[in-house]
Amino acid sequence: MSRSTHAALRLVAVPLALVAFAVACGEKTDDPGGSGSTSGSSGAALAGSITVDGSSTVAPMAEVAAADFMAENQGVRITVGTSGTGGGFEKFCAGETDISDASRPIKPEEAATCEKNGVEHADVQVANDGIALVVNRDNTWAKCLSVDQLKAIWEPAAEGKVTRWNQVDPSFPDEPIDLFGPGTDSGTFDYFTGAINGEEGASRTDYTATEDDNVVVTGVSGSKGGLGYFGLSYLLENSDELTGVEVDGGSGCIAPSSATVQSGDYAPLSRPLFIYPSADLLRRPEGIAFVKYFIENSAKIADEALFVQMTPEQQQAATKTVDGLAKP
Repeated sequence: MSRSTHAALRLVAVPLALVAFAVACGEKTDDPGGSGSTSGSSGAALAGSITVDGSSTVAPMAEVAAADFMAENQGVRITVGTSGTGGGFEKFCAGETDISDASRPIKPEEAATCEKNGVEHADVQVANDGIALVVNRDNTWAKCLSVDQLKAIWEPAAEGKVTRWNQVDPSFPDEPIDLFGPGTDSGTFDYFTGAINGEEGASRTDYTATEDDNVVVTGVSGSKGGLGYFGLSYLLENSDELTGVEVDGGSGCIAPSSATVQSGDYAPLSRPLFIYPSADLLRRPEGIAFVKYFIENSAKIADEALFVQMTPEQQQAATKTVDGLAKP
């Protein structure tokens, strides 16, 4: 299912849900809980609104979870935004959203803001991911890049200086490097700069920065010398337009894939992905039902959204965290 299809699902789900819910309320049924639906402890149909915002990397998975949950619980409306991990935490800690999608753990200063504003929360892992480096399909030279080469391209000292591929490796052609990547509000930006440049946020700024990963797809696919990075799912979905670059983290060249991310071989660019539900949400029937649905169906949702599944141990830990926060 494409990103545009997920977006369409979000747009049509609400009116369809309202119609279906109205019809259901006027019909008698031998299944008061609703066949296949998730209901509250009273057995009543769930209803209410849930707002999700944050990471553009996690958003496709949140969109699938929301669409699937609303299909079974037509009185619930879930909206998913993409302000980036940092932007999502700003809204979340201000009490403006119920769930914050995140491609990195919450920072101490963000957690302090949440605490100051009385927003109790939990970090709940929902999938695993790798940050994929991508080049144009006509790029036949950059099949594998070492961490040192990536640093030479992306570190702050490279700004305005490392502008051609043959500066990275003399065997590469004298072709301009056209860079694309996440903006500074992105958790992917934080993780990548920390893993490659040795310090979160340390990066050259003369590149096309965006919170919309589809802009990276368009930019790199349209430039022979293009190079960009984003979550693995965007490479898997756009493999006909882009080529994934193998990364040498010190143990040889490893291609980004679900298998290498799950095994941890794709180093140092493998990472967990999170949602941060508020305690207030988890104490609402529709809120705890949605978050538990997300975790219990995480393997199916991850497959549908092209993410790497959690291990059974990770799934159990996520369930335990949610149960603990949901208690009054």
